[in-house]
Amino acid sequence: MPIKVLIADDEDVIRSGLVKYLKLHTDRFGHIYEAENGQEAIDLLLRHQPELLVLDMQMPLKTGLDVMREAAKAGVIPITVILSGYEEFKYAKEALKFGAKDYLLKPARAADILACLNRLADEYIGKAEESEPHGGPEAPNPFVREAVEYMTEHYMEELTLSEIAQRLGISTGYLSTLFNQSLGCGFTEHLNRIRIERACCYLEQNYLKNYEIAYKVGFRDEKYFSRVFKKIKGVSPKGYRKKGLE
Repeated sequence: MPIKVLIADDEDVIRSGLVKYLKLHTDRFGHIYEAENGQEAIDLLLRHQPELLVLDMQMPLKTGLDVMREAAKAGVIPITVILSGYEEFKYAKEALKFGAKDYLLKPARAADILACLNRLADEYIGKAEESEPHGGPEAPNPFVREAVEYMTEHYMEELTLSEIAQRLGISTGYLSTLFNQSLGCGFTEHLNRIRIERACCYLEQNYLKNYEIAYKVGFRDEKYFSRVFKKIKGVSPKGYRKKGLE
């Protein structure tokens, strides 16, 4: 699967310039997301769970350290590169203690950031991929793999099996069969599992109401969301949130 990267920096010129540079000089990163403040960075981390994160230390709404803390609390821990001004170096050192893999002083050249991302991807993501077993649930049918990737990116939308089958150029019935053969469950069940996992992240953050979370992860009915959540997690959203605060 393509590596996902989040670029979080409140300076438009730096952020957009880096995104353009990455798209122009490599095809390794299939999905590149942008955040212009700390809260948007947290939302995108929870929604898309990118493998790599380029994170500015000083941003509006939430600092880089806030982003790392809240993401880690939700179980989302990307491979992080810190961007820090010289006067903010103490924050960069704190971020390294918190799990950041590297830091670059501003103004950092886009070429240096790309080199850093490639090195970290080689070191961490490359090894993880090599250690994965072949076959079994880790290596589903190519059509299923592509469908799941699309579902993971668009779970908040009103997705249907027929829509995704059409995108893949195969029949709805065939895709349904592939899901059951490869994943041991149907399309709707797998989509609900993706949505509920994302909902758990938001519940652990404890700053959105249940109906807001339901809509944010793709459910259009709060009661149905609660039923599905309890079926998958064995506890209601309210109970899950309460357990996380204990």
